[in-house]
Amino acid sequence: MGLVKEGENFTILTDIQGMEDALGDMDFKVAGTDNGVTAIQMDIKIGGINKAILTAALEQAKSGRKHILGKMLEVLSQPRSELSPYAPRIITMEIDPDKIRDVIGPGGKTIKKIIDETGVTIDIEDDGKVFIAAVDVEAGQKAVRIIETLVREVEVGGIYLGKVTRLMNFGAFVEILPGKEGLVHISQLALERVAKVEDVVKVGDEIMVKVVEIDRQGRVNLSRKELLKAEQDNKQDENS
Repeated sequence: MGLVKEGENFTILTDIQGMEDALGDMDFKVAGTDNGVTAIQMDIKIGGINKAILTAALEQAKSGRKHILGKMLEVLSQPRSELSPYAPRIITMEIDPDKIRDVIGPGGKTIKKIIDETGVTIDIEDDGKVFIAAVDVEAGQKAVRIIETLVREVEVGGIYLGKVTRLMNFGAFVEILPGKEGLVHISQLALERVAKVEDVVKVGDEIMVKVVEIDRQGRVNLSRKELLKAEQDNKQDENS
């Protein structure tokens, strides 16, 4: 809403343009719904306005607002139940504050990689609140999944798809979560006896493993054998 005032006389303008804004005495923005005003913002170039001017401006704004809402309802009778998958959005999630460093990474390397891969922006507060601003739902959910994986705890009994990172003569080290490795002892690689680790797996292989133990030092012991045995037993049950 705009205003042109000369002495005691004034005129309220609706939907002002650039020249009216520049040369007028007031720029008054009124936002709201059919039920009332939700926000206002005013800039004035004169010493102030009286109640009559404010009342007239609010009444005229109400009329304009109802007109615009009416036109909107002609196109869309009610709000959509869900946002368009292409609509920008902010996703909020919470993580353990102790895990913030895992998401950020050394020198911000990890969080920069997430941003580069998904195109989102990420803000993390000290209490563990994470705000993900995404241009579409798929990008936002991808960022959420990455962060959830980064802060996920390794659990005894948990089954993971891991990647073989190192081979030793006594077993294979497998990364089951980002930055979290466990050892599959040579005796736990296969159902049969294994002479050499490299006969079963090589670096880069992806294998399913089960966490069988986390010792007092935090070392994770894994088994591929247990999953193979369970799979074998299931097949025997199906055939019997």
